[in-house]
Amino acid sequence: MMIALSGTPGTGKTSVARELQKRGVPVTYATDTVGPYRIGEDPDRDTDIIDDERWVSEFTPVNGIVEGHLTHLLPADRIIILRCHPSILKDRLKKRGYSEVKIQENIEAEILDVTLAEAFDIHDEEKLYEIDTTHMDIAECADKIEEIIRGTAQPSIGIVDWLISCGDML
Repeated sequence: MMIALSGTPGTGKTSVARELQKRGVPVTYATDTVGPYRIGEDPDRDTDIIDDERWVSEFTPVNGIVEGHLTHLLPADRIIILRCHPSILKDRLKKRGYSEVKIQENIEAEILDVTLAEAFDIHDEEKLYEIDTTHMDIAECADKIEEIIRGTAQPSIGIVDWLISCGDML
């Protein structure tokens, strides 16, 4: 079973994936697979441009977690979208040294549910899981993901709505 672990940068994907890996869950990091699909760089956004359609079409399915911002585009068996309150996300991205433009872009993407909306457009709702990591530590989040892996968690989306509380951040 292939499970996509996606979300806006800074929501906890890599940290949780490392914890799951320590627990014996196989993890593939999307950053290790996209190299041949880089088609340029956007210096204004300080990001690589990936031919995501080609990457998705040529991606060899794996057993376990596939971690990364674009993994919700893959034909996974389950898709987990990590979410985080934009004010906390902003602090995390600042600590990473992101530019103000890149921080604002990612905050807006989180407030507007961009990753979840993309996943919803591609996948059946019963494959989608949304986890609010705002007040969770890494172990708690990993526990929730292990429930999803075991099939004991019900699909859930629409549990987070930052637009009302964070509209002023747009």
